[in-house]
Amino acid sequence: MSEKETQATKKVALSAKAIEKMKNDSYKADIGENEGLRVYKGKTGLTSFIYRYRSPINNSLKKMKIGTFPELSLAEARIELQKLKAQRRSGICPSTYAKEEKLERLTKLQAEKEKEELHKFTVKDLIELYLTNVIEDRYVNDPRSGLKKLIRGSRKKKGQDETRRTLYGDAVKVLGHLPAEKITRKDIVQLVSDIVARGANVQAGRVLSELTLAYEYAIGLEKFKEDFANPALLAKASAKQARLKLTCTKGTRVLSDDELRRVLQWLPTSGFSAKHKQVLMITLWTGCRTGEVCEAKWADINLESRTWHIRQSKNGSERYVQLSRQCAEFIANLPNKHLEYVFQMEKSGKPLLQKTITECKWRMKHPEKMVYKQTYRPEQLWLNDMPDWNPHDLRRTVRTGLSRLGCPAEVAEAVLGHSKKGIQGTYDLHTYEKECSEWLQKWADYLDVLIHNSHF
Repeated sequence: MSEKETQATKKVALSAKAIEKMKNDSYKADIGENEGLRVYKGKTGLTSFIYRYRSPINNSLKKMKIGTFPELSLAEARIELQKLKAQRRSGICPSTYAKEEKLERLTKLQAEKEKEELHKFTVKDLIELYLTNVIEDRYVNDPRSGLKKLIRGSRKKKGQDETRRTLYGDAVKVLGHLPAEKITRKDIVQLVSDIVARGANVQAGRVLSELTLAYEYAIGLEKFKEDFANPALLAKASAKQARLKLTCTKGTRVLSDDELRRVLQWLPTSGFSAKHKQVLMITLWTGCRTGEVCEAKWADINLESRTWHIRQSKNGSERYVQLSRQCAEFIANLPNKHLEYVFQMEKSGKPLLQKTITECKWRMKHPEKMVYKQTYRPEQLWLNDMPDWNPHDLRRTVRTGLSRLGCPAEVAEAVLGHSKKGIQGTYDLHTYEKECSEWLQKWADYLDVLIHNSHF
């Protein structure tokens, strides 16, 4: 090629016609003010404009492609040539400058691409990454055997399900569609405050804690820029500063007989859903936690023996709940016995979420604050003219009511499923099932008297 470059050529100015007539694997050079402009037609017929010059930096011979003919015309190539020559006269090497410019452009494009990817990485993606890679069990391919290998999550199955419900029920619902990098301290503080406003302080604390861990995990995987600050962690500091209570307050609320009568008379016409009403009534008959009632399975209920087997309670132990005649008849009349759960949600197939009860309560208390206003009749609204109460207060009311009826303390505690403390818990293994059945029946009869045999 070097020989062909030095071939003797007739020194005439380039023309478009001459370029078109060029043979493959040949050169032509321009003259005069356009000296340095060359045209090379390759073996494949591709014709390129080339600027040949000596570097103003080290006087080395340089070649730089300007463009391809005929996409770039001769006139346009000459204009570009003059620009490059002006650069050279100012002490800039055109080839080096072009490479640096290209590198800068590529760097900028890469930065924009990374920014776009960050924008696409939503809060939902962040949470799903945390759940599937940290919290939940997952299967991976063993590189040695080629078989699928089970990797246990950091939580037990129940904890895995609860964490997913916690994050999806609030964080994903509100912030899920937003870019994770755009979420601010203020956004998360607002999220937590809204949860607290509906009376779910513990849920608010869980959401904040899990969201903090989810962000920490993503930061560890370098999903964000180096200077990215965990907004959930900042929100924690803000919540602490504002003395926002995110833990359970030890309750003391107990409904009096008059209040209990009024609640029982109001409940059938209230704004609670049918399932919510049913859960609350079973809670009142049994003294169980509303969460336990929500997760009850048909397979664990024996209507003949009037028992309900709770396989795992809050304290980790199992127990048999004795059902009064009223409660057993009530459950027997519930629909959908072919389903797994007594209170099963249609779409998900999962049990009714406990938090939906408190959410419904909040809507009945504050219908004016709802984004999508729901119309309630006067009788459906919350009983705001009496001291406020929560669903869990019903469990405390049952315990207190049993004591008022004369139920021995150890039996009343067994009704609630409380584990025995200290030495008693070690040596007294009596379950008081017969006694629980007797006193829960007395309690159900007492409720009948309160509501004058009203039907639900």
